[in-house]
Amino acid sequence: MAIGNLFKPVFTTCCLAILLCHSSFAQKKPNIVFILGDDMGYYSIGPFGQKLIKTPNLDKLAANGMKLTNFYSNHICSPSRGSFFTGLHTGHALIRGNYELGGYRDDDEYGQMPLAPNMQTLGTELQRAGYKTAVMGKWGMGGPGSIGVPNKQGVGLFFGYLCQKQAQNYYPTHLWENETFYPLNNKYFYVHQKMPAGKDIHDPASYLPYKGEEYSEETIQRHALDFISKQKADEPFFLELAYTLPHMALQVPDRVLEQYKGKFDDKPYLGQKDYVPSQYPRATYAAMITLLDEYVGQVMAALKQKGLDKNTLIVFTADNGAAKVGGCDPDYFNCSGEQRGRKGSIYEGGIKEPFVAYWPGVIKPGSSSEHIAAIWDMMPTFLDVAGTKATKPIDGISFLPTLKQQKQAPHEYLYWERHANDEHQEVVRFGDWKAIKDVMANKIELYNLAKDPSEKTDVAAQNPAQIKKAIEYYKTRRTAAVVDWNYGKPDEDR
Repeated sequence: MAIGNLFKPVFTTCCLAILLCHSSFAQKKPNIVFILGDDMGYYSIGPFGQKLIKTPNLDKLAANGMKLTNFYSNHICSPSRGSFFTGLHTGHALIRGNYELGGYRDDDEYGQMPLAPNMQTLGTELQRAGYKTAVMGKWGMGGPGSIGVPNKQGVGLFFGYLCQKQAQNYYPTHLWENETFYPLNNKYFYVHQKMPAGKDIHDPASYLPYKGEEYSEETIQRHALDFISKQKADEPFFLELAYTLPHMALQVPDRVLEQYKGKFDDKPYLGQKDYVPSQYPRATYAAMITLLDEYVGQVMAALKQKGLDKNTLIVFTADNGAAKVGGCDPDYFNCSGEQRGRKGSIYEGGIKEPFVAYWPGVIKPGSSSEHIAAIWDMMPTFLDVAGTKATKPIDGISFLPTLKQQKQAPHEYLYWERHANDEHQEVVRFGDWKAIKDVMANKIELYNLAKDPSEKTDVAAQNPAQIKKAIEYYKTRRTAAVVDWNYGKPDEDR
């Protein structure tokens, strides 16, 4: 046998091994990092036009990624989180409002209405696809001891707030690590109180009772960065960073506040509209958004340090519109522009959010899309990225083709519900049209968002054909939510 033929089988085997190794590397499932801000208007960050608040890391993320200019959340915290994690809009989702089961005290921490047992969630489906799953920050879909806690809903590691009421204070007595109480170096104080009479409102000492030693977001961030530092290139992971910033109360570390003190026309907030007083409310609000941006930069740096940045999809958005309570003045910063409505509203200012996606080699730098998407589309999009699909039907549609600048299947319509006191509104957006139904009054408003993005002019009377189409959507849009309130409370309280 010729010498060349002796080495031929070995050469062939080596080449095959190299090809298989390369194929395995090329087909490795991407990591997914989902960053969710809390109470942010469409114009709250630099990439969407913010001029007064610095967000350099988000600016960089958008410059190297894609913006979606028609992305929607729900109108308030828990429903947005529920839709994100189940892929269902609020006509089919279990969680359709901030249904509270407890209070602000540590011994009354029952959280909000929980997800039900055996639900299909983003977490369960990603785990089925071989992903490690972690959530850091605010949960709001099941308090301590309930079936809705993250570890029972497809989350391998959780660190943060289980209860949204606890999350209104950045200096709580504790957080949760999975289902274990994680104490912080803070003494309890009620987060809704007014400045006592006779206090000098210009003396920094008067505001010390509304601070603690350990700022919760800093602790959450350390755990998030630690999680990233432990990841391996051959084991895909999903990480949700559900920061509470810039949700009330107005509390931020002094090191971040200093850059904004004296920059704005700032008058002390004394707690007259709920939440604790703040000496520099506008500066604090701006600093909270800048701190959120700082955390985004730290996450980017941590991924790069581990060599994971090239194979990670990062998405940034928020859970609902800007809030105008507790001393917050987002309109001073034009956070919602001319949009009608703020947090809690189903007008554009309450549900339209900034959205940035970054994925080197996949998403074209500096790109933008007008594709109409919603927070319940995140689950199928992330599952698409992971190479799998939901086991059970959901409302969301993957917009991975949009991120790749490929042909995209659009929604026929998007649907929302809003329940508040005696109000019940149902909303559909189809094309440029948005129809808002007051169920109690049986009246429908209609807006053409292409011509009237501020929703100033109701054109229902001039467009009977569009009203008829909206009515047909209303007929098929929802099912009744079956609620077992006992899911959320310990056995002795059932």
